[in-house]
Amino acid sequence: MTTTKIYAMAIASFTVAFTCFAETNTTNTKGSNAPYNEGPVWTLTMIKTKTGLADEYLKQITATVKPVYDEEKKQKIVLDYKILNGEASGPQDFNILILVEYPNWAAFDNLRDKMDPIIAKVMGTEEQRRTTAVKRLDIREILGTKTMREITLK
Repeated sequence: MTTTKIYAMAIASFTVAFTCFAETNTTNTKGSNAPYNEGPVWTLTMIKTKTGLADEYLKQITATVKPVYDEEKKQKIVLDYKILNGEASGPQDFNILILVEYPNWAAFDNLRDKMDPIIAKVMGTEEQRRTTAVKRLDIREILGTKTMREITLK
């Protein structure tokens, strides 16, 4: 190749590279140009209790699930949790919603390693936990679980 061709190719390459780097930043100074700010991450569990057994279910989770969430909150594994109780809108709808707030998606990394000791301490051996879970089948059905990020509109 001649020297002229090498120089021409080098200039063309630098021109393309300069043009790419000179592009204006399409995001604002705060990062994303999305119309919202990202917040914590929530898991939502939709529970349908059998007719007349909502209070029984709430008594059961007060003795088992609440102490687990309280300890996770104390250890800063979760930020908060909420339990909403209301009327189902139809026969296939939930009447209890359990919300657990995590600081971010990274909080789910190795989450089981953090939670298993707490669950074992509060809820007993795996066999004891299985027995409790089987009893709950008689009074409630988990309709689904979702994990969603909280956002604040700008």
